[in-house]
Amino acid sequence: MGRPPRYDTDSLLDLAVDLAAGRGPQAVTMAAVIEAAGAPSGSLYHRFPGRPALLAALWLRTLERFQAGFLGAASADDGPAAALGAATHTIEWSRAHHEEAQVLLYGAADFGYQDWAEPERERLASRQADLAAAIADLAAKLGLHGNDGRERTVLATIDVPLALVRRRLTSGEPVPQGAPISSTVKKTRPATGPPCPKA
Repeated sequence: MGRPPRYDTDSLLDLAVDLAAGRGPQAVTMAAVIEAAGAPSGSLYHRFPGRPALLAALWLRTLERFQAGFLGAASADDGPAAALGAATHTIEWSRAHHEEAQVLLYGAADFGYQDWAEPERERLASRQADLAAAIADLAAKLGLHGNDGRERTVLATIDVPLALVRRRLTSGEPVPQGAPISSTVKKTRPATGPPCPKA
């Protein structure tokens, strides 16, 4: 039975995350990851033919790891609980995954989207479609309709939590508990309906 590879894809991407979190996307180069890994160049080039592939893999893995929990929370049958869970996930995930949360302060364009191969572009488009569908479904469960309803849902579950996380991450402060977000989630809902659960 052969030994597992010393430099697997995830460990190399973890090093790339550290570089991006510390010095921004521009710091993520093939040479920098090779140096950080202390690995032969072939270990990296075997998995990523060039920097665009490395940057795409870094961004997509980070986005998908965050989005899995967000979509799971948003899919709960009870609308208020789903909204609160989705909003809280942003804060809780950022506390648990500080460096990856710093990566998500940037956008795909900062990670060279214009140079990505078509499969990676399609993968990102699929993730964006998943999020849009989840927001529309959540808005409907909250009794919110049309573009305004979706915008209010995005505000409460994504924009406000991200604003809190961004300020904390960029200042180096610890990311706080998610409970304070409940008051913002309440404000997105119509005046009638069941109360928003407490965190």
